Amino acid sequence: MNRPNFVFIMTDTQATNMVGCYTGIKALNTNHIDDLAASGVKFNSGYTTSPVCTPARAGLFTGLYSHNSGPWTNNIAPGTNIKTMGHYFKEQGYDTVYAGKWHLDGHDYFGTGHCPKEWDEKYWYDGANYLAELSDEQIALWRNGLNTAEDMRKHNITAEFTWANGISNRGIDFLETRDTDKPFLMVLSYDEPHHPFTCPAEYIERFADFEYDLGEKAFDNLEGKPEHHRLWSEAMGNPADENGKYRHPLYFGCNDYVDDEIGRVLSKLDESQIENTWVIYTSDHGEMMGAHRLVSKGAAAYDDITRVPFLIRAPKGSTLNQTEVDTPVSHIDLLPTMMAIADIEIPEILEGESLLNVMDNNNRNMERGVLVEFNRYEIEHDSFGGFIPVRAWVKNDYKLVLNLFGKDELYCRNTDKDELYNLIDHPEYVEIRNQLHDELLNYMHEKRDPFRTYEWAMRSWRPEKKAEWMGAFRPRPKDGFSPVVRDYDTGMPSKGVHIEDKKQKF
Repeated sequence: MNRPNFVFIMTDTQATNMVGCYTGIKALNTNHIDDLAASGVKFNSGYTTSPVCTPARAGLFTGLYSHNSGPWTNNIAPGTNIKTMGHYFKEQGYDTVYAGKWHLDGHDYFGTGHCPKEWDEKYWYDGANYLAELSDEQIALWRNGLNTAEDMRKHNITAEFTWANGISNRGIDFLETRDTDKPFLMVLSYDEPHHPFTCPAEYIERFADFEYDLGEKAFDNLEGKPEHHRLWSEAMGNPADENGKYRHPLYFGCNDYVDDEIGRVLSKLDESQIENTWVIYTSDHGEMMGAHRLVSKGAAAYDDITRVPFLIRAPKGSTLNQTEVDTPVSHIDLLPTMMAIADIEIPEILEGESLLNVMDNNNRNMERGVLVEFNRYEIEHDSFGGFIPVRAWVKNDYKLVLNLFGKDELYCRNTDKDELYNLIDHPEYVEIRNQLHDELLNYMHEKRDPFRTYEWAMRSWRPEKKAEWMGAFRPRPKDGFSPVVRDYDTGMPSKGVHIEDKKQKF
């Protein structure tokens, strides 16, 4: 059989709360994404590694948590010894194409315009490339002058003006002109429905009277929650109205529009009948929209910004398709899954696991935990509170959130889907809470989280924990490309430990 091809599609700021197949809200009009879910594997508990752009993309494209790859906040680049998805596949003879938002070069939101060597320069189309096609007047218009449907009509904004349209065009062009003798990995990374919400006026007009009902979480008084949630809410305001309704015609319109752009590419792919092609769809994170009285994203682990659409469509005829998986999975799992499908050796350094086992009929509800982290929103300024380290451990039934500088959280994912009731101090959940805590600490230790410290263990609700100052030395795992890690004391290849190796004792 021919080697597998991959079409990897992602959006920006589109959690499960903005996709019809997850919410049941057909008015969101995400028909193409919904069709993809119906014909593939729909993961109901898919999580980003971090609810902010650059760290989330680091998890997706390096297969490492951002605390290990380098971009632990926005606008920091991965280390020079860190390989990306494009590198692993190009080394195996794949055509590797990336069009759209990158946000991993450490420069700024738009990028440098320069294509990394692991991707095909012909199709590279980051924000700087898009800006280069616009005049200064058009740039000013795009960023600040298109705030209503009337603005879109006044300036004759059509699909052809948008970044999304250019991304789709490059994807379609590649599918039409590709080298049929080579397998391919094509990534299309849409900025939409992220601000500035640019799309043709008719999409915005569809949502002129649309109200998104947030339900009970719109009225969360934040009592018993971390202090920084309250400060965040007071500083930035609650975008929902007094009835718990969220109105944002531009956001919802752009959400509808990007679905149509994705549909253009999927239609071309299906029309092309390219054999053995896997389609993956996700988004980097979500938008609070007024849930818990919060706006945007940041130092929280609420599902509104961390639970993302996570769809995989196997080639036609696969027994994996037309099914749902409830087991928690993470962006960190996507690269090893793709490598397993392509029969590429998965290096020791990758921190996720192939999901092929999870997608098996017998394992779709298997017990599993995934990590979500937050450290800082952006390095350039101190908005969104500055450095607020958060680690969340999401299991099938519960979510534990450690806020290093503040109050911790525990939610039951089955009985409290809105995450209103913080059970961290509830006496009936002590055993569950402590078990999750130990699992999280062990995982942070295993994954060599550089922000680990005894303070993660020394919580007010865990008085029996004893502080530990030192742990085992563990060298950087092998990636298959980098030079051997040498022992600091001897200068010889490291054998792994100097201090007695022990799991987690903090």
